[in-house]
Amino acid sequence: MLRPERMRRLLIVAPKSETDTIVRELYRHNVYHIEDFVPESGSSDGLSIGHPLSGASDAASALIKIRAIENAFGIDPESVEVKAKLPASKVRAMIQTDLPAIIEEVEGLVASRSRLEAQQKEHEQRAKELEPFVAVPMDLDLYRGYTRFSVFTGHIAHDVTIDAPHEKYFSDKVDGNMIVVVVPNEHREEVERTLLDAGFQAIPVPDETGAPADRLKAHQEEARRIEGEIAAINGKIAGIRERHADFLVACDELLTADVERAEAPLRFATTEETFLTEGWIPERNFEKVKEALVRATGGKIYLEELEIEHTDAVPVKYDNPSFARPSQMFMDLYSRPQYAELDPTLMVAIVFPIFFGMILGDVGYGLILLALSLGLLKFFKAGDGRLLLISLRNASIVSIIFGLLYSEFIGYSLPWAPIIYSRHLNIGGHAAEHGAQVAELLVVSIWIGILHITLGRILGIINARNLYHGKHATKAILSNAGWLGVMWGIILMIWSMYAIPLMPDLSWLPAVVMGFNPAFIIGAVLLVGGIIGIAQENVLEVIEIPTIISHVLSYARLAAVGLSSVAIAMVVNYIAIDLMISPQLENLSAVGVVIIIVGILVFLLGHVLNTALGILGGGLNSIRLHYVEFFTKFYKGGGKRYNPFGMESKFTEE
Repeated sequence: MLRPERMRRLLIVAPKSETDTIVRELYRHNVYHIEDFVPESGSSDGLSIGHPLSGASDAASALIKIRAIENAFGIDPESVEVKAKLPASKVRAMIQTDLPAIIEEVEGLVASRSRLEAQQKEHEQRAKELEPFVAVPMDLDLYRGYTRFSVFTGHIAHDVTIDAPHEKYFSDKVDGNMIVVVVPNEHREEVERTLLDAGFQAIPVPDETGAPADRLKAHQEEARRIEGEIAAINGKIAGIRERHADFLVACDELLTADVERAEAPLRFATTEETFLTEGWIPERNFEKVKEALVRATGGKIYLEELEIEHTDAVPVKYDNPSFARPSQMFMDLYSRPQYAELDPTLMVAIVFPIFFGMILGDVGYGLILLALSLGLLKFFKAGDGRLLLISLRNASIVSIIFGLLYSEFIGYSLPWAPIIYSRHLNIGGHAAEHGAQVAELLVVSIWIGILHITLGRILGIINARNLYHGKHATKAILSNAGWLGVMWGIILMIWSMYAIPLMPDLSWLPAVVMGFNPAFIIGAVLLVGGIIGIAQENVLEVIEIPTIISHVLSYARLAAVGLSSVAIAMVVNYIAIDLMISPQLENLSAVGVVIIIVGILVFLLGHVLNTALGILGGGLNSIRLHYVEFFTKFYKGGGKRYNPFGMESKFTEE
């Protein structure tokens, strides 16, 4: 569970005549991760990239048409629910008989819709061009056709006085104002300067005749008529979609498989008579795949398990229990683990909801997030969105548990006293019920930081042993041990001098050397030894020692962010309930009803905002403590994603 699934490397060599059989068998098992063959320039080994199998071009062409139809219908195979799997043989027969007619009908409807949409846009554009001229009582054909006069039409900031002989019409009923000026040609430049000085922006006269209002109405009516035709076509397309959606996604799946199988040889190395390929298979499937290949080819195949070298980029497949799999999304967001290192997904799956619950820790907010995540899960059938919602669901359940322990419900106390430490602040009329134990909460958060970082360094020692060899491994192990020594040395020295609540008090120990007690001396030895361990790998790392303190103190956010959420909730309750709603209920009036309604809005809006802040504060701070404070102690990442050749059939069956 704390390691990626074990892989074995397989070399396959066979005659080209067996290519199709082997490709189909590998695709059916869906476990073989192909290492793409890349020919070396100038190599004389006689190997070259293979050629696609027969039918690749036809399958690819049909797949493109299918996906064009899916796009026209707005079908996403990932979001389509499986009603019943269709037999692959039936789908292939329907591809030959039914698909051409469907494609022809859909392409015709889509082409008609595109043509109508272009016409509609043209009419809408012409109507938009005509709108300014409606305010002018003048037919459109009167704006043009003059040889001795010039006509200016356009928008202007304000009306202007023109000294030259002219005819003018100005309207402020149009957005941006509208002005029309007719002047003799000999005064054109003078009038144009006057208009430009007033912010004139010319607009062209539409190439139409008749009254602008009549033409505007005609274009608008035509646009509406075309919109009706488009709606009718969309209705026909929706009907076809309803009838053939299952068939289309089944075609997509089947043809995708055909194309992937046909193009697989492009990833193989070939000679004149044979082909070869290398790839990775999970250990649990290795023998089964070998036996199936030998059986399918009648023994006409050579199989050899290759040794895994330290430098090999082994593809990484997670191996986690079902409850931890949603947290794999957080790992991929950061970086997939390398094959040889520890996979911290399980730890993230356990600790992330706990951190989230400690921060939010409210029964009311937890119930809201639980309902929200469960509701949205109905719409997210797959993908990272679903994984994120499952993680939110788990975190909200832990938040409810911590809310019961904190005795919190949207800022109010539950009927019992806090089972663990109280977070109730001195805000509003309910402040004195329990009182906040801020110091204790902060110390508990620091303890969590110390233990979490210690675990990270221990995992770092294990990873160093797995990832490195020889003196590099020794140096990395000593460095991680050194960081542990420095941190615990500083902690012991602090405990030897100060009595801190909820932490061991070693200050009472008697002094033995130079006024220092044994705890301080042990801490100093650990500190010095740790610095030596860090410096032996990289002396520049010593300047990073102060980050030990900052990283431990960073865990105080588990208490601080949670207390800020409690403060917001209590302030909202105090303003909405104690100051606005409760006083008006004592002596109800018309004004009081308005204030009560405003108080209810303040209450709802405040808690909705605080819920959103709870998601951000709880989620971001919890994952940040993993990414920054925890992972940097041991985790390298950069692993290659395991991508097996094949697919799990969702809509078809053999």
